[in-house]
Amino acid sequence: MRLSLLLLLILLRPISAQTAVPQTAGELSLSFAPVVRETAPAVVNIYARQLVQDRTNPYAGDPFFDQFFQDLNRPPRVQNSLGSGVIAGADGIVVSNYHVIADATDIRVVLADRREFAARVLLADPQGDLAVLKVDAKVPLPALQLGDSDALQVGDLVLAIGNPFGVGQTVSSGIVSGLARSALQVGDGTGYFVQTDAPINPGNSGGALVDMRGRLVGINTAILTKDGGSNGIGFAIPSNLVASEIAQARAGETRFRRPWAGMTGQEVDGALAETLGMERPVGVMITALHPQSPFAAAGLTEGDVVLSLEDAKVNTPQELLYRLSVLGEGARRMTFLQEGSPREAVVKLTPAPDVPDRQVTRVTEDVVLRGSVLARVNPAVIAELNLPVRAEGVVVLESSDFAMNIGLQAGDILVAINGRAVATPADALAAAQEPSRRWQIDLIRGGKPKRVRFRL
Repeated sequence: MRLSLLLLLILLRPISAQTAVPQTAGELSLSFAPVVRETAPAVVNIYARQLVQDRTNPYAGDPFFDQFFQDLNRPPRVQNSLGSGVIAGADGIVVSNYHVIADATDIRVVLADRREFAARVLLADPQGDLAVLKVDAKVPLPALQLGDSDALQVGDLVLAIGNPFGVGQTVSSGIVSGLARSALQVGDGTGYFVQTDAPINPGNSGGALVDMRGRLVGINTAILTKDGGSNGIGFAIPSNLVASEIAQARAGETRFRRPWAGMTGQEVDGALAETLGMERPVGVMITALHPQSPFAAAGLTEGDVVLSLEDAKVNTPQELLYRLSVLGEGARRMTFLQEGSPREAVVKLTPAPDVPDRQVTRVTEDVVLRGSVLARVNPAVIAELNLPVRAEGVVVLESSDFAMNIGLQAGDILVAINGRAVATPADALAAAQEPSRRWQIDLIRGGKPKRVRFRL
């Protein structure tokens, strides 16, 4: 009797508003249709054209040899590329991958309703593989709201929307299968990604990764594959970085400005944590620090371990770079370990200082460096050319004519010429003008010392 009464009370209990009971037709059918209906119009196709020179005739213009290489005198051909993009502003702001529009001479944006617009590049970021475009429309365009990618959790449902293989707009579903992925090489640098198992295929690049509230949480950029198809491991650039790039584009920047760290670091693993006396492996240990680094100004030294920036943990060098990119310039709180003790400081993030003056010099004199363009290494040059953080000396910006013939390459850092140390382009030019038949140039290439020897 008591059991029957208990069951009756349960059946007659009012249903709470918080009870997970389907309330709409979409929920009853367990469909993603409501989310797709709201987000798909803001995902576009991007068609980019560029001129490509397949082969060039090295003897073009030569009165004798040119006649034997006429088949190499071909005009440039037009190459078309296809990708996806996301409208991130009703005023016509479109975000895509940089590799989709790189070197394009003509960019067309086609909406899901088949409207077509010409687009121009506002901001390019080869390192982050992002580009911000602008289309001019007479009416507001459908746009996606940017979500907070830091709020994502592994297991969250997401949709990938794009134009795979050029078959037309396609939606695939999956979950966030990983966060803080930083071992993937994309663009000009190693990035920091959201991982998803939502199928992403060629042509999806630049498309949208959206959450169940229809917010943009990532720009699809790459897949991990052996055969060119999707294997359920896709990567998206977090929306928080996208928001920073859009903000700079609206402010008139044409290249994304990242604060300069002026340091290199390594991930703290188990063995290193034990050596440093840490309870568990966390953070990034500073392995090299430039004297003008903002971290050096904040009191950090080589061997210190950076733990967080503005309460966001950093556990890899790529994650540190990502946090700097998202935070932008200004005073930022940070925590770190110094000699095993936790400390706090404020680091003033700024672009790499362009001092001392780089003294760019084009060598035209009849000397061994003829045909080169030289510059003095400073923090701005280090950041632009991705040189070793402690680099000093004279960097080769361009190499042609005699400089190329003796083996100098763009990016080489000249340290000494015939045993004479060089710190400025003037030093290098003076050393190159010394009379000699035997020459020795000490330089650094790709972070490794190298010696070039030749005779005249």
